[in-house]
This record gives sequence, structure tokens and C-alpha cells, in this order.
Amino acid sequence: MSQEGSVIRVVQHGPTNKERKYDRQLRLWAASGQAALESANVLLVNSGPGTVGIEALKNLVLPADDAIVQEADLGVNFFLDEACLGKSRALCCAEYLVELNSEVSGHCFPEEDDPFDLEKLTASSEPFTIILYTSPLHKDMVCFLESYAERQKIPILSVHSVGYYSYFTLKLPAHLPIVDTHPDEDATADLRLLDPWPELSMFASQLTEDIGDQIDHDHGHLPMVAILLHCLEEWKDAHRGDPPLTYSDKLAFRNLVANGARRNNPEGGEENFQEAVAAVMKHVTTSSLPSSLKQVFDYSNSTEISSSDSFWIIAKAVEQFYEKHHQLPLSGGIPDMKAESAVYIKLQSLYKAKALQDVSEVMSTIRTLEGGMGVAQAEVELFCKNAKFIKLVQSSVDAPTITKIVEHELLNDELSAVAGPELPLSLISIYLALRASTLISADSAEEIVDFVTSSIPSLSGNNRLLQISQELYEI
Repeated sequence: MSQEGSVIRVVQHGPTNKERKYDRQLRLWAASGQAALESANVLLVNSGPGTVGIEALKNLVLPADDAIVQEADLGVNFFLDEACLGKSRALCCAEYLVELNSEVSGHCFPEEDDPFDLEKLTASSEPFTIILYTSPLHKDMVCFLESYAERQKIPILSVHSVGYYSYFTLKLPAHLPIVDTHPDEDATADLRLLDPWPELSMFASQLTEDIGDQIDHDHGHLPMVAILLHCLEEWKDAHRGDPPLTYSDKLAFRNLVANGARRNNPEGGEENFQEAVAAVMKHVTTSSLPSSLKQVFDYSNSTEISSSDSFWIIAKAVEQFYEKHHQLPLSGGIPDMKAESAVYIKLQSLYKAKALQDVSEVMSTIRTLEGGMGVAQAEVELFCKNAKFIKLVQSSVDAPTITKIVEHELLNDELSAVAGPELPLSLISIYLALRASTLISADSAEEIVDFVTSSIPSLSGNNRLLQISQELYEI
């Protein structure tokens, strides 16, 4: 925020050493995302040369890799050198990987002279938060990993790479809630202009008392929240207590706000009133329940969810809050606006205090619910702050079959033949050939083609599939 005369928009503290270290990451996924990453427990089950899996392990890792380092590994794996020959690949890679970041811990499996036993590994480790495995992997091992991921309700990611070709698949739990979707900061502001609580109304009325007699400096530094609340009272007095809800009313209300600005000053206008005019359409709105959150509320009463899952306990409590107040808990944030430093800080404190009050009410409800005693307040605060933007990702029960997808992609290729380079060829043939190479041990390119066309006859005679199969076989 900028400084103008005696106006200081916000006091900034310098970043900590940790914030400087992870500056880029914090910009990408914010503090909550970084905290989730730091607390992650990742299981990698490696196969083949292991290059793709090892390259993925530059954060918190626990590689499960029973291979021994051979000459062929030295040219493709950055973390291995000649001193590693004959040693456990998992052990060597884990030792070098943790050197990249002192805050990361890593372990390898199997231990020396122990057999490779995934069941033993998962039983003796803290629950994993995500699983990554590289193909090709034995079918029994894949089934075990998928079963574990389903029980733990965690994502499982598989990657297959051959030369310059690769693909990945991601399997999510049937219902995956995402609390922090990282909306724009301005979008999270809920000013409650049409339903202010008493402390906010009193503060705004004190600021705008005798507004017409204020000196230019004070008038030009009224925060736009106070301006809008004052103008709303004027509007309601002239419209039988009704706020401006329709588009035409909001246009008229916006003119009312604009007409309150002084133009006979040296600046020829007032920035704070310009901010208030710009905020009318966005912030002078009634509370509503986002469809994404309604979906969460509806599903929170399902018998399929765990009654001990803190997310669903909080969701039930917030739903009760909404049913009682007809609005969600206040997020507590306010946008930048022109105001005196002390006034802006007071305004911030009012919104934060109201947000904490709402969190406290939700917490009280949670304590009455089954399993609620184990819910942390930090989780509730995060939920309430992001309530309008929470998403529930659900596995599609009516996803198109691979046959339907191929039909669509082949149609794309027909159009590409006419349109030229502007419409690139489909990648479906690459995916199918790569996938076939993980399921069978082919002795020729024709065997890869035969495997694909046995389940998808429409690809019979497809030259692109044959070409890619030949490339894969020769690599």
C-alpha cells in the first residue's frame, strides 16, 4: 500500500528467513499450501531406470525401490555416480536427495538384506498423504497401492515415461474436499454492507457524523466502507427502508455516492469516493450460498462420509450457522482503501473481531457434534475464511469409456487433416501404445498394435498407432 501525506495504508514487516527461502513457493500456493507440503508423507514406488521417479523426489520423499545401481543408471540418474555401483539405488538416491534441503527427511525401502514388502512398509510407516509410482509395475503391487490409497482416502499418481513420450494418471478419493482454493484476495472480502453488525454501524456513523461540515482532509480520508454505509442509510430513508438490489437501483445508488464527492478541492475530486463508487456493484450485495458450498452441505449428511472426519464435522457446524443467520461466517479480510492509518487499522480490527466471533460460534456448535472435541480451531478458522470458495471434487460416475474417447479423438484427426497445423493431431495413440507397453511384454511393435486394437477395433490400420508402437519398441 502507498503512503500519501499522513496516510499510511498498512504496516509491513520484513519476511522471515523461511519466507525468503520459500518465496516462490509461497507466491504459488500460499502459506497453507506450503504447510501441507512440509507435512506431506510421500511414498514413491519406483520401477525401470527410476529416472522419472527420482526426479520427482526433490521434496519430502520415501522411495520404495529394490533395484541395485548398475552402469546403465549412471548416465540417466543425476543422483548416482560410480561410487554407487552395486549399492541400493533407493539408499543412494535418498542420501543425496535430502542434501538438497535440510528441512526434508527421507528414508529408503527395502532396508539392507530385507525383501521388498509393500504391506510391511505401509503397516510400519505413518499414513502417507500421496502415493507416486512409476510404470511398469507388477499388477499385484498396483492393486495393493490402489487399495491402500482408497482406504486412506489419498490421491495416487502413476507415471510412465519412454524416451520423449510420457503420460500420468491421477486417481482421487471418491469425494475430495479442497478448503483453500487460493481465490484472489479481493474476492474473499465480505464487507457486509447490507447487513452490518452493531459495532461496524456505530463506527461508520461516528466517522460520517456531520459529514457535510468536515474539513476537506477528513472528508477525503473517510474509508469507502463508511461512505457506503452512510449512503445506504440515505438511500433507505428515501426508499421505505429498501436497499438498492436491482441493477437500475444500483446505478442510481452509485450516482448518489458519486454526488457526495467534493470537486472544489485542489485535486478536483476525492479518491476515497471513487473507490466507493467502484465498490457498489461488487460489495453492495445480499448474502447467498455458493452452489459449491451447498454441494458440501448436502453431502455432509450422507452416510458415506466418516463421522470422525474433521472437515465434515466443520461443514455440519457451518451449515447450522448459515441456517441460523442466513449468511456464512465472516472471512475477516478487507481490501485496500484510502483512509487514515488509525482508522484503517480500527476497521480491520472490527472485521477480524467479528470473524473470530463467528468462528467461536461455529466452534461451540462443533463441540456438541460427535467427534467434535478433536477438531482444531485452526482448521475451523481456515474453513470459515474460505467458506465461499470451498470445492468438493467428486469422482465421475458417468465418465466416457475409452472407446468413446477414441472415437472423439479420431474425429479430431480427421478435422486436423483438413485444418492443417492449426489443429494438431490427437495424442490418444501415444497414450494407448504407452499403456499397452506397461501391460504386456511385447516382442515387436505389431504386438503392441494387436493389444491395443483387440480392445479398440476402430484403431485397426491406424498408421499413427503403428508408427508410435515402432518408436516405443526400438527405444
